[in-house]
Amino acid sequence: MARIKQPAKRTWGTRKDSGAPTSSTAPRKKATKSPKKGPESSGGGGGGQKKPHRFKSGTQAIREIRRLQKDVNLLIPAAPFIRTVREISNYLAPEVTRWQAEALQALQEAAEDYIIQLFEDSMLCAIHAKRVTLMKKDWELARRLGKKGQPW
Repeated sequence: MARIKQPAKRTWGTRKDSGAPTSSTAPRKKATKSPKKGPESSGGGGGGQKKPHRFKSGTQAIREIRRLQKDVNLLIPAAPFIRTVREISNYLAPEVTRWQAEALQALQEAAEDYIIQLFEDSMLCAIHAKRVTLMKKDWELARRLGKKGQPW
């Protein structure tokens, strides 16, 4: 004779199909749960709250990287960058007080292009060292290797 797995016996609570208690004792009070931020379940099995959807680790980061790569807008806010440029130019050449808007924009585009290229090179250095975390030594190596052929 084959053995059949018997369902677990309930000793308290209510049945799903009817509202009647399953034991002779009074049902326990339901614990009040703090509301979750995720979406509510629309019904069906269990009546509990549905867990919020979670992406695999790194998916959101890759999505953000792709979005930023497609974007043509500048990443550094213009006002702080312009203030910094004016401060540096005032320190180096106090007689230069006026800047054309196109000159500031060209300077910002060049600066961002340089920083992005440095990020890419330093990330390659980190990957070469079998790491995914960018470290200071990767930046230093990328800057040192990038100086070849550059006038500065």
